[in-house]
Amino acid sequence: MINHVWGLLAHPDREWKQIDNERESVSHAYAHHILWLAAIPAVCAFIGTTQLGWSFGGNHLLRLSPWTAFTIGVMSYALMLGAVYVMGSVIHWLARRYPDRPSKERCVVFAGYIATPMFLSGLVALYPLVWLCALAGIAGLCYTAYLLYVGIPNFLNIDRREGFIMSGSTLAIGVLVLELLMAMTVLLWGYGLQFG
Repeated sequence: MINHVWGLLAHPDREWKQIDNERESVSHAYAHHILWLAAIPAVCAFIGTTQLGWSFGGNHLLRLSPWTAFTIGVMSYALMLGAVYVMGSVIHWLARRYPDRPSKERCVVFAGYIATPMFLSGLVALYPLVWLCALAGIAGLCYTAYLLYVGIPNFLNIDRREGFIMSGSTLAIGVLVLELLMAMTVLLWGYGLQFG
């Protein structure tokens, strides 16, 4: 199912080569990796917000009803799946000037694997403290950036210097997409806190 998770966390250089050799399709990557990992933040947030409730630092906890949390979780999940596709499209667009430009399909698969640490950071939503979720999100973003810097040169068959420039551009756009995704998620969960 999600056989590359440990490799991406423990030895990303080797794992990127193995992923590249597999020539995985988008449908296979979604079915065996992205759909499962993107569910982690949604499911954990559902459990955390319905069982424990959001804590904003005081003794007051805000719980959502199961239906509200489910609805918001499904919308957040769909946003995450869409963000992976958008980032794959961005990587494909940025790679247009390289001679060995990968297909859009391969770029989407690559984006799905890069998002792995971000998805895993969603585990902390089981205990939904705002500061803890923010800290885990930052840690996930940092490791995602590392995976991007390690993976881009191998993925595009370019030297490290050129890969650093490409990774920086991709990361800058990715952070904008992430901020948009986070803003939409905050609005969804904030709406749920008002009506849940």
